[in-house]
Amino acid sequence: MDNESTYSGYSYKSSHSRSSRKHRERRDRHRSKSRDKSVVIQAPGEPLLDTESTRGDDRDDNWGETTTVVTGTSVDSVSNEDLTRITKDLEDTSPLQCRRYVSPALGAVLGLFSLVTPLAFLALPQLLWRDELEPCGTPCEGLYISLAFKLLILLISTWALFLRPPRASLPRFFVFRCLLLALVFLFVASYWLFYGVRVLEPKETDYRGIVGYAASLVDALLFIQYLALVLLEVRHLQPAFCLKVVRTTDGVSRFYNVGHLSIQRAAVWVLDQYYTDFPVHNPALLNLPKSILTKKLSAFKVYSLGEENGTNNSSGQSRAMIAAAARRRDNSHNEFYYEEAEVERRVRKRKARLVVAVEEAFTHIKRHQDAADTPTSSPKHPREVMEPREAAQAIFAPMARAMQKYLRATRQQSYHTMESIINHLQFCVTHNMTPKAFLERYLVLGPTLQYVDSGSGRQWTLLSEEAVTAPLRRGQVFSLKRPDFSLVVTVTSLPLLRLSEEFVDPKSHKFVMKLQSETSV
Repeated sequence: MDNESTYSGYSYKSSHSRSSRKHRERRDRHRSKSRDKSVVIQAPGEPLLDTESTRGDDRDDNWGETTTVVTGTSVDSVSNEDLTRITKDLEDTSPLQCRRYVSPALGAVLGLFSLVTPLAFLALPQLLWRDELEPCGTPCEGLYISLAFKLLILLISTWALFLRPPRASLPRFFVFRCLLLALVFLFVASYWLFYGVRVLEPKETDYRGIVGYAASLVDALLFIQYLALVLLEVRHLQPAFCLKVVRTTDGVSRFYNVGHLSIQRAAVWVLDQYYTDFPVHNPALLNLPKSILTKKLSAFKVYSLGEENGTNNSSGQSRAMIAAAARRRDNSHNEFYYEEAEVERRVRKRKARLVVAVEEAFTHIKRHQDAADTPTSSPKHPREVMEPREAAQAIFAPMARAMQKYLRATRQQSYHTMESIINHLQFCVTHNMTPKAFLERYLVLGPTLQYVDSGSGRQWTLLSEEAVTAPLRRGQVFSLKRPDFSLVVTVTSLPLLRLSEEFVDPKSHKFVMKLQSETSV
């Protein structure tokens, strides 16, 4: 079976670069297979950079001037990016939707049963022993109108409180919600039991009393709805605890004030804030520079395992080598400092090149006006009218190289594909945005929600030493785990504030001038 190769049009490498032996062998192997220097644009949806370009940035600024390298991936091999993509696809297709709609479906069935019950109380006597009922007259008509409006209010409140699809699938049931559903079920079942014993079995003829009985059920359901509003929506509004959220990999932390919540509901609230407040997690920024790591690995101790009557020269040489290795370890902070300064200089340089390239690219297009308002194009300079997509693709070519270099320098290549950049450029061109508005997404690291698909489920694992349905208390610690990092949450109670009052007499604001011999007044 022939191996298919995916050619990347944005992988360039200088002939003077310090690449590894493995990469040189791969380059020679591909050159032997294909002698032409063809460049094929990468397929949409793939990362803007290949796997080799995500390694340490040890190339010079002219790394793409001389040599073009064609990289490929065999269909029989599986790379780390393929494994990451497969894991993400499995996670996005996880069956979270079934558990998500179980609770709203149960609430909808119970709410519909509660709304139909008063109507059934009124309809059954009319269907079974209508001729034996006593006439009700005007009082019953007034109760009919009252029941209609109360049922309408009950229907709207039930839809607002219980029929909302939740945005998170909790590991345990929501205690207050289950308590309210159980209360409604027991209450309606008790009314049906009393109705069967007192009305259906003896065939009650006082229809006005039956209508009042149904109206009392609706009133009781309204009071239960009020209780649900207090427990589900109002109780947790007053702040009572402060949550410190720390990301374990890079140490980014935030503080949030919450009310009386359970551990699982507090975890959901923290995740809502995480996707909007925390910058996106970039594992490529967590590693030390490759040069420092190489020197750390090479700084090993050497011992001379000679005979007991060894000379003093061998022992002195061993001590000298150990001292030299210790000095190299002590100077690692200096190397790290200069390496960081060099990375910052390279990022600023490539940022300046990107800004200039985007500014020049945006000057090549302008919005087309009506034919009556614009002069006709000359034969020497014809004007081609393009759609927003075509215009975005036309101005993307001059800035593609500068964009690739900048994303690679800032380790953002895994979050921006060529297709996403063109789509964003099309959006900016359609809405008359400036080059600065276009670059805002790439120059400033945005929140996590900007880089994930909000429509797909994100799997998190809640780790807690206590039951997740337990309420928050002072000193609790729980964590939210992902495959590559975790969020550690520490609970601290807010302090009790004591305010005292002190009256200030407005007439007490009087002053005296201090006069001295040297005073010029």
